[in-house]
Amino acid sequence: VVLNGFGDAGEIAKLTEELSASHVNADLMTQEGCEALMAEAGPVDILVNNAGMQHVAPVDEFPVDKWLAIISLNLAAAFHTVRLAVPHMKEKGWGRIINTASAHSKNASPFKSAYNASKHGIDGFTKTIALELAQTGVTANCISPGYVWTPLVENQIPDTMKARNMTREQVINDVLLAKTPTKKFVQPEEIGALAAFLCREEAGNVTGANWSIDGGWTAE
Repeated sequence: VVLNGFGDAGEIAKLTEELSASHVNADLMTQEGCEALMAEAGPVDILVNNAGMQHVAPVDEFPVDKWLAIISLNLAAAFHTVRLAVPHMKEKGWGRIINTASAHSKNASPFKSAYNASKHGIDGFTKTIALELAQTGVTANCISPGYVWTPLVENQIPDTMKARNMTREQVINDVLLAKTPTKKFVQPEEIGALAAFLCREEAGNVTGANWSIDGGWTAE
């Protein structure tokens, strides 16, 4: 198991110990960083692309550097890791690719043009590679969570407060969970359980799908 990401050094050390994993600090917003990660990881049987970032602003005020950064991390990074992982998977005749999309891969929200574009891109990219790899023993699926209570969601609250002139409570109840019938944030453990299922042998014929785990958001 190889993990990549930035964060608190103590938390990373604890997690890698629990999982008997190694950790890499590669910058996935660059091609070079993606290639460094995959070189460090070596042959990969199961690839989970879960890196992402967000920025909230009207399209005519959206910083160009933020737009490019979001597309690089949320979409281009998945392309680079997949293209580098697939040769080994094809040679082995088995592999699992899981890309994290979003409920925003199936609809859209205002002020999130870059994020929406990147997640629609992940959906299309996943379907494409699923078709390309359909007879190789390699599956490709994406998981589309609703709002997951993580730092990524929590950190976008202040920007949304500013963009919509709302209080924190209003952003949570009237924006983040407004379209979620269950009125509950998705928990990371729920996503992990779905990803684990997609890696099982019993899921060998499950490919090219965009799996919603969003409290019923996209059911409407």
